[in-house]
Amino acid sequence: MVTIASIVEGKGEVAAVPILLRRIAAQASPDVFVDALPPIRIARNRMPKKGELERAVEFAARKRGRGPGGILILLDADRDCPKEVAGEMLRRAHATREDQRIRVVLAKEEYEAWFIAAAHSIAGRRGIDEATTPPMEPESIGGAKEWLRKRMRPNRTYSPTHDQPALTAIFDMDTARRSARSFDKLWRDVSALLA
Repeated sequence: MVTIASIVEGKGEVAAVPILLRRIAAQASPDVFVDALPPIRIARNRMPKKGELERAVEFAARKRGRGPGGILILLDADRDCPKEVAGEMLRRAHATREDQRIRVVLAKEEYEAWFIAAAHSIAGRRGIDEATTPPMEPESIGGAKEWLRKRMRPNRTYSPTHDQPALTAIFDMDTARRSARSFDKLWRDVSALLA
């Protein structure tokens, strides 16, 4: 068994990330059972404050314990450079718990960009218009939640807390890997934690 603790920023990710981790494990390491612990939520605007990320990493390490697995920190990059922010967060996280395997992934712009990258697989589901197709550069969309809202039927609106877990369970991860570099990085990092 591999235990992965995660730190996320949004309410939708609290329910969605365990689903995502189990789906990745089922495809990347089908012989491995992953115990995806309930994520620890910390608001993105609190992350830069001294002690906030460190406190979350310490809590995640205590919840997870020792053994195979590690800690995944997953956030939206918004307008920040994912590589720069992830590097600084990883440095701080390792300084807090160097005994843990830690990975940091920032979804380029937003988590929902991964759904947009695989839009054909969610079209006609959860109120999304059946004619929805992915744009050329799904990770360049600032406002992925709004992009999804605009493609929903008139009687529906996108709700991260309700739709994010449901869409996480059905979107085409192979297409997302090909079309969204940050999702491919997530896949590789989770695969490393599963190894």
